[in-house]
Amino acid sequence: MSGPGDPPEGTPDSGPNSGGSEEEYRSVVFDESFVKAARLQEFSAQERIADHSPAVRRLPVLRRGLTRQAVILVVLIVVAFGTAVYMGVRSPYRTTPVARNTEPLRMTVIPLAPTGRVPGSESVHELYEHSPAARFERAARAIDLPDDPKATAHFSDSQVVTALTTAKDYLVDSSLDPDVLTRGAVRPVRMLIDPQQLPQFDQSVNRPVTDGRHAATGWLVRFDPSQAALADSRIRVRGALHVAETDANTLEVTSDHTFVYALRPTAKAADGEKAKASLFTVRRSMHFRFDRQDLRNHQTELLVSYVQAGPLACSSDAAGYLHPLLAGQSAKKGGPAGTDPYATDSATALCGALAPDAQPHV
Repeated sequence: MSGPGDPPEGTPDSGPNSGGSEEEYRSVVFDESFVKAARLQEFSAQERIADHSPAVRRLPVLRRGLTRQAVILVVLIVVAFGTAVYMGVRSPYRTTPVARNTEPLRMTVIPLAPTGRVPGSESVHELYEHSPAARFERAARAIDLPDDPKATAHFSDSQVVTALTTAKDYLVDSSLDPDVLTRGAVRPVRMLIDPQQLPQFDQSVNRPVTDGRHAATGWLVRFDPSQAALADSRIRVRGALHVAETDANTLEVTSDHTFVYALRPTAKAADGEKAKASLFTVRRSMHFRFDRQDLRNHQTELLVSYVQAGPLACSSDAAGYLHPLLAGQSAKKGGPAGTDPYATDSATALCGALAPDAQPHV
């Protein structure tokens, strides 16, 4: 017989005491941590009666610091940065700095004295056409780079071109710039010089002496502004540049150019025949050195400067400025300034004769 509370057919499978019911709801049983983590909380009956509130309320979200993903991302960034720093410090591919040994510029300035009166003309064109400079090119375009410069064993094409271009810029600024030639400017030239040679350059410009190291005219061409002015800015030029690698860290460029200037006396100095124009010739043989730092900075180290200039008087002091003999003038008798053989820090005074064929025939 069935019990007094059981139906005649027995306890149904869906009843509270059936084992099947427990298995059916086992997956939705909530433990205490799940309940505490819930964002919705049911109000008590007393709270609902007193405040007429909704049945549930929303709990504030608890901030427990950075999420796991954020922490992992921060750690990865720190590790990557530390690795990059370590590899930069320990990299086996770092180049060892090369000790730079910059030599002082060695210079020679030789005045060329005319054998007679300096020829002159009111026409600059006539002077050029009757001189050896008749077929020279004009101004900066006359200073050509070698055709198709090639890379060397340790320097690329672009580095070779940079060395040649810097040497050309130096020649243009120091030989063709009117501000440098007749107005005393030095900054365009100074900017192209290796910083380790700047003390020598500054001393040469500010306190020039004929000692083979500190003549301003060894660095640049400039005329006494109280005496001469350019009669034509289209200066005639002829010459060549050559480049060679001397070691794994050094390129050297040699230049040999002849510059021919048309000059007139300044208004203050002009009178009579001296108002005519005349030609003045400067031959400059320069030796430039470039290390990798010079190439990056578009600068150069000057090793040798050999200058022949005329017409000049042998007794003229050509260390600070060139004092040209102008149209109608002639050199005074006498040789160059005396040389003191007991002064070990002085250079031998030199002077040459300007060949008549180097002058225009007018």
